[in-house]
Amino acid sequence: MNRLRYIRTLRLRVWCITLENWLIVLKKYLKEVFDLQLPFEIRQQIIQCIGLCFHYKDNVEAFFISCGVNKNLASKHKHLAKFTWARTLLAELDDMDDGFHIQRRILTELCKLRNLPDKDAPNPNAGISALRKLKELAVENKLEVEDEKKNVNQRKLMEKEKMRIIQDRVKILEDLKNIFYSEFSSDDRQKAGYSLEDILEKLFPIFDLDYRKSYKIDTQQIDGSFKLDGFNYLVEAKWRSDLPSESEIGAFKRKVDTKFDSTRGVFISISGFRDEVIKSFEGQGSNILFVSGEDIIHILEGRISLDEILRTKIDKASEEGKVYFPVALMLGRS
Repeated sequence: MNRLRYIRTLRLRVWCITLENWLIVLKKYLKEVFDLQLPFEIRQQIIQCIGLCFHYKDNVEAFFISCGVNKNLASKHKHLAKFTWARTLLAELDDMDDGFHIQRRILTELCKLRNLPDKDAPNPNAGISALRKLKELAVENKLEVEDEKKNVNQRKLMEKEKMRIIQDRVKILEDLKNIFYSEFSSDDRQKAGYSLEDILEKLFPIFDLDYRKSYKIDTQQIDGSFKLDGFNYLVEAKWRSDLPSESEIGAFKRKVDTKFDSTRGVFISISGFRDEVIKSFEGQGSNILFVSGEDIIHILEGRISLDEILRTKIDKASEEGKVYFPVALMLGRS
């Protein structure tokens, strides 16, 4: 009886020691987790920095990758607005084994920025202020940053990723250009029209413009749409042998006019436009832009970016009432 009691007592002691050791390990693990986990205010400020300091999404993706984010995860939410993209990425990192470490790396690299990573950021002062506030929060929370040698290596890695993304962009442009040129020799114009829709769907994201492909609302068929600088743009895309008529473009303008005042239109005609049709839509009250096949070719050849073309056309329409300003004139080729 005494022997049985002794064995039970011994087992209980072993169990208590095991439990005590397990609790020590758990306590140490939880301490490490909570030490690594970023405070809420710092997470929110990281989101602000990503949204305000960067302009091009390619650079955001390259930055995330340089901080140790998996390439697939870095580009997974690229279609979202930058603020939402950053918030979603941080949330997904919460559930990864090394997620907190990567979040710390993102914080570290942002704190080491002396200038904005994108000179074209829409509000540079807001971006600088966001970075300054993040650095102040990091100091207040006693969050250390990595040494300068690691910082240099991170910058090199970021540059390498930026080059890779640029090369990928060049490859996509080359593929789209080949598809575009192949359709010129096709007798099936309907197929060419579908190809144009596919080209536009792939072309816009290359220049960080979210594009919605063809869709239908009530009795209206919309070939596509995108957002730029606070305005929504409806797209009408035609690839036929004949030139669009005034009534055809007028019908598209009426589609635009039925939407909010912040909605504008872009009419794309690969065959071009007649001069008298262009003039009929110029002047006060115009809210559409014309894009020709020649304009598209300049983009696919890599001579100018799509967003630069659109902004230049918008400026010309706003300042001079011109609905069609050829890219050739932008490049000084005419």
